[in-house]
Amino acid sequence: MGKRFDQLQDDHISFIGEQHIFFTGTAAPSGRVNISPKGMDSLRVLSPHRILWRNLTGSGNETDGHLRLENRITLMWCSFTTRPIILRAYGTATMTQVDNHNWDDLNSHFAPALGARQIFDVDIKLVQSSCGYAVPFFDFAGDRPVLEKWAEDKGVDGVRQYWTDRNQTTIDGFPTGFAK
Repeated sequence: MGKRFDQLQDDHISFIGEQHIFFTGTAAPSGRVNISPKGMDSLRVLSPHRILWRNLTGSGNETDGHLRLENRITLMWCSFTTRPIILRAYGTATMTQVDNHNWDDLNSHFAPALGARQIFDVDIKLVQSSCGYAVPFFDFAGDRPVLEKWAEDKGVDGVRQYWTDRNQTTIDGFPTGFAK
């Protein structure tokens, strides 16, 4: 059943590469816990201890605000196909925003995407696998084109204005790093 590892194993990395969705979890010292589903081409395993996750513009910005107060993050994958497994990577993260000096270097690991706002560089401290016996089967039908179309329609300036208007604080009022 459940096993613990101090780093990602080769079979974990292969499993992650096969998944179309993953989940992020963060929490400030008080307030709400945030768990978000993530998809598209937004994750890279760079080593057994390091994952890059590029965050695209969304309606909230909880991860940013939470990590500024409590630097801990959990990434989770679960199989919706034949192999019944749940995999969690626990760690801390360094955040780089689109205007930071090392953005281009980190962003070069991904295809261009209008609306990319942060890259979280996750330092993995613990990996846990557990059974996914109760996780149902689902078929992958494809990525949704909605976010890309939304960003294209807004353009660079419109996306940045959205960050100013909608991504300044978490739902609990904690500040994020986007300057007005």
